[in-house]
Amino acid sequence: MRAKLISTLLLAIGLVTAPPAHAEDVVTIAVGDRPAAVAVNSVTGAVYVAGSRSITVVAANLVIATVDVGGPLSDIAVNERTGRVYAANPGAGTVTVLDGDSNAVLGVIAAGPGTSTVDVDENANTIYAAGGPAGAVTVLDGVSDTLRETLSGPAGPLIGVRVDAGRRVAYFTGDRSRTVEVLDTVGKTFVGAAPVGNAPAGLDLHEASNTLYVANSGIHHMSVVDGATRAETATVLLRSAASSVAVHQASDTVYTNGGPNGLVRIDGRENKVTGELSLGTNAGDVAVDQHTRIVYVADPQRDSLLAIAGF
Repeated sequence: MRAKLISTLLLAIGLVTAPPAHAEDVVTIAVGDRPAAVAVNSVTGAVYVAGSRSITVVAANLVIATVDVGGPLSDIAVNERTGRVYAANPGAGTVTVLDGDSNAVLGVIAAGPGTSTVDVDENANTIYAAGGPAGAVTVLDGVSDTLRETLSGPAGPLIGVRVDAGRRVAYFTGDRSRTVEVLDTVGKTFVGAAPVGNAPAGLDLHEASNTLYVANSGIHHMSVVDGATRAETATVLLRSAASSVAVHQASDTVYTNGGPNGLVRIDGRENKVTGELSLGTNAGDVAVDQHTRIVYVADPQRDSLLAIAGF
């Protein structure tokens, strides 16, 4: 009893520290030069990392393939139904298509100058790419791996993209306009915009609640946008500016790199920060496995991928 009392007093005055609330398990995986983007196939558990010249394929925290595709690459997305992977190369203005089963390159699609961001409509097997100076959106056919059409954009360069296949819309962040631009993927026209913070970059969607989370890279808060009204409904204060965000759908948990040297966890129901995890580095792109809830973070400073369990 006396020992417990002494321990409590020491804790209160800061001479000892409390044990962590969660036993986070961080595994560091060497993945090659300057990893810029991460995508997870939650069906197979494979993780795809886009780097300066290659796509690194990781499974069970082990590198199983490194595919040289030229670069530098800036974004990557996966179609979990077909297993195909799409990587954007802004310098070449192309999207490289990778077979997720064989890890072989299936083709390279000319997608327009500056193409830097990419996402997939799995229902329609269609890929949306953007990033050029005019803000155009390139629509790619996922069957033939060819350019289908190019759509005019309303807001100058588009930085990030998130497709909502069920509602048949795609959301793009407009850096200069400080907006999320809404594309009707059936009508093939932009139909609205939601003002957000300064320099919006990465974004993700909680599908059940139709809520968008937008990482504003020019200000220390994340924007929360109602997908139905297309309006910012809340902001979440962060301790540093964020550039990437990933949502775990089942728990409505949001992960972002908006913490100093680490990762931030947000309760999407309450829009409150519920945890920070120091990683000792400026975290890059963030992705989450929907089945295992393992969070993957690119570490371009140390040419690594961080796999984080229990956070």
